[in-house]
Amino acid sequence: MKGLFLVEPIIALYAFASFLIYPLVQQYVYRRLWQELTNTTYPISDNTSRCATNSSSNHSNHHEEVQRQASLFSLYTELFSSIPSLAVTLVLVAYSDRRGRKITIILPLIGTLIYTLSFLTVSYFELNLYLLIGASLASSLFGGIGTFLGGCFAYIADLCEDGRQKTLRMAGVDMVIGLLSGVASLSTGYFLRAAGFNWPFITSALCQCFILLYAVFILEETVKRAPVDAVALDGSPQQSAMKQMVYGVYQLFAGASRTCNTTVVLLLLIFTTFSFANIGGLSMITLYELNEPLCWSEILIGYGSALSTTIFLTSFVGVSLFTYCGVPQLLIILIGILSVVSGMILVAFAKTTLLMFIVRVPMLLAIMPFPVLRSMMSKIVSKSEQGALFACVAFFESLSSNISTAVFSSVYAATVAWFPGFSFLLAAGLCVIPIALLGVVGLLGVDVAKEVQESETLISEEEEPAEDQNDNNALLC
Repeated sequence: MKGLFLVEPIIALYAFASFLIYPLVQQYVYRRLWQELTNTTYPISDNTSRCATNSSSNHSNHHEEVQRQASLFSLYTELFSSIPSLAVTLVLVAYSDRRGRKITIILPLIGTLIYTLSFLTVSYFELNLYLLIGASLASSLFGGIGTFLGGCFAYIADLCEDGRQKTLRMAGVDMVIGLLSGVASLSTGYFLRAAGFNWPFITSALCQCFILLYAVFILEETVKRAPVDAVALDGSPQQSAMKQMVYGVYQLFAGASRTCNTTVVLLLLIFTTFSFANIGGLSMITLYELNEPLCWSEILIGYGSALSTTIFLTSFVGVSLFTYCGVPQLLIILIGILSVVSGMILVAFAKTTLLMFIVRVPMLLAIMPFPVLRSMMSKIVSKSEQGALFACVAFFESLSSNISTAVFSSVYAATVAWFPGFSFLLAAGLCVIPIALLGVVGLLGVDVAKEVQESETLISEEEEPAEDQNDNNALLC
């Protein structure tokens, strides 16, 4: 049976399965910590605010302590899982240039399934809460969401020929993630209210099993495998994989001009610093909503998460419209960053349910910088180095995500008693860095794409005899 060159269904169902349980993780940890620290059951109410009927100073102290412990738990989880995930991301996605993209998609799916089943076990049997940190560490050995998305974007880059098509399809992937995660987030609150924590985890695990079967048996490979390398002297295949990874990342910069390298590095820095500020601020929103004076229920958290994920749809529309109208890509990125800045500032001072919903409006274009930056970097790099590029992108994205969550969890734990919104003001302030770097890229003002096209033509002419010689031995996955 012939496979399909269609990775979007995997991304869509992965987003649904992940966001079905993602809002539940912090809520489950929060409720367990509440029970352990206060020796009382967690207060559940249909009211929009649970603080209204529990306004005593003792109750407020409980909220502050649980908030602090929950943010520290998030910090420990990130610290123990980040290093293995980063290493696996860099190795696998760069290695996919020669051994295929599917490995970068399948392994993270296995790791996510392990984590979901571990969470289900802890929830069902009410095991020690800190076993979840061990489960997160085990799943990170298979790579994380950075590995998965890095492989998927490299897969899409293999299939796209022109830059405009690449930009729109990558923006479309972000839109698919947003729509499906929005549906999942919206249903999570009702799911939790009706069936508890266990059934959402079971549903997510079943979706992940289906995705895994699709990736293994239906998804077609886009990369022709090179002839198998000679076995190392010690017989270790890992050594060959590591050499190929290092060689791929080295060639990414060694084979390009100084102008191309400077531009790629600057775009990577913009991507990383913006991701750090954006993800760090967003990671604290659920805890902020659980805290006083909002004290949101699981239903309201589901509505808030669903409304937030519409940002992916509006950002896709924004990228498509701006690209069609010929708006410069650097300006599109700047608009997206300013959208995040305005939204974060408003979140910091949101004290009512209505205002907390309204602050999502200024952030409607917040995702635009990510697909545009990926597309710009992909156009600068030759086709044979897409895996190495997206390995670097995924590595720095995962690094910034993990570090930002750890940093903002620490900041939130230290400032929640006197100003819970400080973390969001910090996120808005840090956006000054990518804006400044964006100005540097604009000042360069060079036609990098033309230079890359010329160098890629020379490379293809030099490698043509070698490719003809290897065509008969190449295997299609």
